[in-house]
Amino acid sequence: MEAKIYINDSGNADLLSNKKEEPSRKLLWVDIGHFSELWQFLICSFVVFIFFIPYGYLQEAIFAIKGFKPFGWYLTLVQFLNYSIFGLIESQFNRTQRRIPLVLYLLLGLILLGSMGFSNASLGYLNYPTQVIFKCCKLIPVMIGGILVQQKVYKVIDIVAASCMCAGLILFTLADNKVSPDFNLIGIILISSALFCDALIGNFQEKMMKKHNASNAEIVLYSYLIGFVYLFFILLVSGQLRDGTEFCIQNPVTYIYIFFFSLSGFFGVQAVLALIRTCGALVAVTVTTCRKAVTIVISFLLFSKPFTFQYVWAGSLIVLGIYLNVLGKTNHFNLKMFFMNSSKIFGNIRKRRKSPMIV
Repeated sequence: MEAKIYINDSGNADLLSNKKEEPSRKLLWVDIGHFSELWQFLICSFVVFIFFIPYGYLQEAIFAIKGFKPFGWYLTLVQFLNYSIFGLIESQFNRTQRRIPLVLYLLLGLILLGSMGFSNASLGYLNYPTQVIFKCCKLIPVMIGGILVQQKVYKVIDIVAASCMCAGLILFTLADNKVSPDFNLIGIILISSALFCDALIGNFQEKMMKKHNASNAEIVLYSYLIGFVYLFFILLVSGQLRDGTEFCIQNPVTYIYIFFFSLSGFFGVQAVLALIRTCGALVAVTVTTCRKAVTIVISFLLFSKPFTFQYVWAGSLIVLGIYLNVLGKTNHFNLKMFFMNSSKIFGNIRKRRKSPMIV
């Protein structure tokens, strides 16, 4: 770190440092920076579950409304509008100033539009479990995106944790998929496109936050507002804006669902951004992927879906993935030392058993 010394008017020596200002770590306007990284991870993960579980339920409930399936992109438009309004209110309250160049937001808004838009639109062609089968596989693309975008090097334990999470969720959702398979080529193309965008967005957000020290409120406001502008003109030209508006006016309960869907998603996004800032994109995706498993369990309970023992084994894999991910983030964890210490312990136990007993 470079330092500069100068003499002020009073004749005292002052020390100037060009050390970069540490970004504040806030979660829903509460500073959590004084907690350890492990506690920050646990707090952010808890908030992600609190808000994204109803988010997943409401998403499925909206598409359960008769006749709504063709309007996935309109849902994304209203969702982006609500996020922009919520972000504007928060920015006015916190007096947020833009730090990230507008050009980068033009790119981020486009990627974000693809991620959420393709995902919502795919539910018009796929059932919820089939969508999750594809969505849960974004852990590996995010790791690949981290290598390409940020030149990251992941530990073996991170790769094992991501593999366990993916395998567990695939097994978890395949059971329901056997009961009511509903594959559609268009839906697969849409969800695969969302998967590609997911692999980019977390790493771009993490890189932008670290480089420009931008707040969560700024990122939410500008990225979703620009995404809304993109989608508004697309739907206006295609005619889906009029059709979607007419359907929701005829079924006003849809707007109520979308409002609470957007509200829970907005707070969930804040928690995910805090998680990205604290632990990185890979951990954030790992937590949100695990949340999907819980959402599916709730879906089974509320929609009377059959239960098989395969869910138990899949849940065990998911828990193992979470445990390995948390373990890998502790600074004192070293896989090689773990096995070396374990061998020493078992060796000592073996020696004690062979030694004669002293009475």
